[in-house]
Amino acid sequence: MNDTDRNILGRYAVTALALALLVLAPSIHAEDGPVYGSELQGFDYPYPVAHFRFRSQRQDVRMAYMDVAPKGSKANGRTVVLLHGKNYCAATWAPTIDVLSHAGYRVIAVDQIGFCKSSKPQSYQFTFQQLAHNTNDLLKSLHIDKAIVMGHSTGGMLGIRYALIYPDQVDQLVLVDPIGLEDWRAKGVPPVSVDQWYDRELKTTADRIRNYEKTTYFADQWKPEYEASVQMLAGMYRGPQRDLVAWNSALLYDMIFNEPVVYELPRLQPRTLLMIGDKDVTAIAKDFAPADVRPTLGNYPKLAKEAVAAMPHATLVEFPDAGHAPQMQEPERFHEALLKGLESAH
Repeated sequence: MNDTDRNILGRYAVTALALALLVLAPSIHAEDGPVYGSELQGFDYPYPVAHFRFRSQRQDVRMAYMDVAPKGSKANGRTVVLLHGKNYCAATWAPTIDVLSHAGYRVIAVDQIGFCKSSKPQSYQFTFQQLAHNTNDLLKSLHIDKAIVMGHSTGGMLGIRYALIYPDQVDQLVLVDPIGLEDWRAKGVPPVSVDQWYDRELKTTADRIRNYEKTTYFADQWKPEYEASVQMLAGMYRGPQRDLVAWNSALLYDMIFNEPVVYELPRLQPRTLLMIGDKDVTAIAKDFAPADVRPTLGNYPKLAKEAVAAMPHATLVEFPDAGHAPQMQEPERFHEALLKGLESAH
């Protein structure tokens, strides 16, 4: 990669984050912050949002997504499907979408059911299998038969499940600090009920989100550009349907906690690029764990090496100074490594 390409990567990353902040800024009130609807009404995404409407579990639901075409004349015929994490949305991928589209990729960035601009059902059996099926149905509707599947955090868990169910439809799997690489229950975290998750989620505030992400995601560092994603999430909890948002979040945490993917890594068939921030300490339900168990959870350098050894066709890229979201913390280095990993596997 030459200096011009590096400048492009840096420029698009900074520009996209700056735009996100500009979109957010006019609606922030000093006292309480922005207020969004249960499907993020009032928060604008960086690209037009479409909705895939379908029947699932005896109800009508809709999945929000962005479909971004390759920029300029560099179209390479490949599609990347981006899967967000638990505390993020498709919009958080804005810098990555820009980099990929300018490198010639078509990009589909999805909000899963229960998240962000997608439906928040009153009742839904959330499983990674169900979310994978939903995503596959969306791609079928777009006539996409094969794609690079790229997931961050919880999206990494979903990406693994998707690749296990649809191995022939995955051109390559990219995992960015995926959770589920350890079985929290087996390591001593006690059972957590949906009601416990719900009670915790009702207490969600911007300060709580920010403090959690600072200590867990960003190794006690904080940059102004991270604030947009905090307010994006907190705004739904300030809205009139905060109970519904909290309930969906509780059901999703129950899914994540009870469906670790670590035991199935040896079954993965697609080529896999595992991208890890070595300072990541994320572990679901760590706050419910006994004090002596907490330090044993979320050791990502160790978990990453174990995962790569278990996966048949995996390559590990580490970011020594980054935490749970290297694509946000070190965007230029991350995107350079990402493009290199995609090109070398093609």
